[in-house]
Amino acid sequence: MKNKTEKVKSQLAGSTAPDKKNTTAKTRDLESYKSDATGQPLRTNQGVKIADNKNSLRAGSRGPSLLEDFILREKITHFDHERIPERIVHARGVGAHGYFESYADHSSLTKAGFLGEKGKQTPVFVRFSTVQGPRGSADTVRDVRGFAIKFYTEEGNFDLVGNNIPVFFIQDAIKFPDFVHAVKPEPHNEIPTGASAHDTFWDFVSLQPESAHAVIWAMSDRAIPRSLRAMQGFGVHTFRLINAKGVAKFVKFIWTPKQGVLSLVWDEAQKIAGKDPDFHRRDLGESIELGNYPEWEFGVQIIDEQDEHSFDFDILDPTKIVPEELVPITPLGKLVLNRNPDNFFAETEQIAFCPGHIVPGLDFSNDPLLQGRLFSYTDTQLSRLGGPNFHEIPINKPVCPFHNNQRDALHRTTIHKGQAAYEPNSIDGGWPQETPPAAKDGGFESYYERIDAHKVRERSASFKDHFSQPRLFYKSLSATEQLHIAEAYSFELGKVKRQHIRERVVNEILSNIDLGLAGTVAQKLGIPAPKKPTIKVPEPSLKQSSALSQMKLTPQDLQGKKIAALVFDGLSAKAIRPLLDWAQQHSIALQLLGPTSAPVKTSEGKSLAVDGSIKGEPSILFDAAIVPDIPTDHTALLDNGQAVHFILETFKHLKPLALTGPGASLIKALHLEEDAGLLQAKDFSAVREQFERALLAHRVWEREKKAERIPA
Repeated sequence: MKNKTEKVKSQLAGSTAPDKKNTTAKTRDLESYKSDATGQPLRTNQGVKIADNKNSLRAGSRGPSLLEDFILREKITHFDHERIPERIVHARGVGAHGYFESYADHSSLTKAGFLGEKGKQTPVFVRFSTVQGPRGSADTVRDVRGFAIKFYTEEGNFDLVGNNIPVFFIQDAIKFPDFVHAVKPEPHNEIPTGASAHDTFWDFVSLQPESAHAVIWAMSDRAIPRSLRAMQGFGVHTFRLINAKGVAKFVKFIWTPKQGVLSLVWDEAQKIAGKDPDFHRRDLGESIELGNYPEWEFGVQIIDEQDEHSFDFDILDPTKIVPEELVPITPLGKLVLNRNPDNFFAETEQIAFCPGHIVPGLDFSNDPLLQGRLFSYTDTQLSRLGGPNFHEIPINKPVCPFHNNQRDALHRTTIHKGQAAYEPNSIDGGWPQETPPAAKDGGFESYYERIDAHKVRERSASFKDHFSQPRLFYKSLSATEQLHIAEAYSFELGKVKRQHIRERVVNEILSNIDLGLAGTVAQKLGIPAPKKPTIKVPEPSLKQSSALSQMKLTPQDLQGKKIAALVFDGLSAKAIRPLLDWAQQHSIALQLLGPTSAPVKTSEGKSLAVDGSIKGEPSILFDAAIVPDIPTDHTALLDNGQAVHFILETFKHLKPLALTGPGASLIKALHLEEDAGLLQAKDFSAVREQFERALLAHRVWEREKKAERIPA
């Protein structure tokens, strides 16, 4: 796909596109499973050539259709069964292929082969998803996002099935059906779709204080990400890594994006849901097509076994984080996504993840939520994918050989040879045989953990503090982020019909996190503000963690930013060329938008094609906007209501906005105020560095109060 910036430059100067980025990085070979119909005759599934695919077989041209029409029956029967059950949660997803590359030999930490060699690349498939909504819901709803990675290692598949927030809503898997039933659309009317702003969700979480930490993350800006490329990923649970000597370490898995951790503003998220419900999946696919490959650094927090109980929280509690100030992240490698799927259903929809898919060198902890997930995911795939052979579907198939004595069942594709389907046997020479753990490339061995306990149904006392970490999260955020959390709670609870549920959230949950937050939300809901917490919350040793604020997780560069340039008749080529050079230099996706989709006429008399119209490509789809050459007479721009709205909305959503040419009078005419992100100069080069700083900051937060005056 030719870069759009290059296409525009070629119109102006006859330039040619640069060489494509190197795409030789290792990817999984699926060629043997692919089908290309180019030049091929139309056939039935049994290989019979079809002469007529337009008319069913009839008794006479106006007579009844005949049951013997096997072509019609095959086609309709297959169509009737094309859909499979969607996932109960994480139904709406999008995926991409890529690779993981290890930074070093980490064999001192784990014997897992994919981490045992510097520069070793392992093919992966990553699926991102929303939790609550069905497949047809919008991408930008307020929700937790799934972040699931399948590593196709030489020792078998490893699935790291996480989220974009580091904690979960419950501590024990036995409560998972209750949580999902509560957050899903209400059963009497199947409303709301893809949202948690309703009575059953807030009723449940207000009665389940352990959910307070995950809920406040869901009310933060993390729940409305700018793109899937700009999300952190977390394994949520505590796992173990084990080296060849049998030494185990507890670890927490974390992915940090090179693109920064960035979010939408709420008004923007709601508008995108209506105007482009596929916003996130489109952004991911287009970025990969343009060669702006998303990249994350993969790291672990490492905890020695003797330090398991050294914290004022339990590391096995999935509603708790391990602050980076207490345990820093150790980088292990990088994840790069560089190839889009060829077929959504065959790959993204049929991929089957399970936390129980691990390889030698990894193992589980006794986290009670993780223990339940080890069963639940495989059980779910039996229903979704028609039986136990889902591992033979190409997207799920390991890259290494797999042999065992499991046989038959629905959709079996392997044709087994030999007579013995049991072990041990002597008929087939004893094959396949076990591989002792001590052998070279040994078999999987569970961690040798001593357990001596009574069977009980109870929570550990170390799981009972539900509010000190939500308080830590809230106190660690900037004033802007805290304001957004208060507004999110107010919006969501404003949709709750039952007053006692609203009051319970404010008085029994928020008051124990922060009285100021509780008071703000109470005021917006018109209920009395609580005077004190309802319980005594333990004082943690750490009062703040700067790593929790998105303000500390800004992009490393401008690659992949999407910027709109509003162009009008009379545009000078001298104004546009430097802008195009700059966009190409930084791998920025620059789109020229005109009053209509028709080309505009430059001042040099040339015709300049545009990428779309200002009306058809609204400001909410871009990171920033530029008007590269404002006409001396502003009438053409000011008389264009869509252009005025585009500029005002860009300003309202706190995005960088550069106006070159005689823009000062335009700023005055639109009643705007210059700031660190609203820039005006004779030409773009004069404000380029300031514009770049504003882009790296993502939003002009100082503008937020002023922007409230801009009509929605």
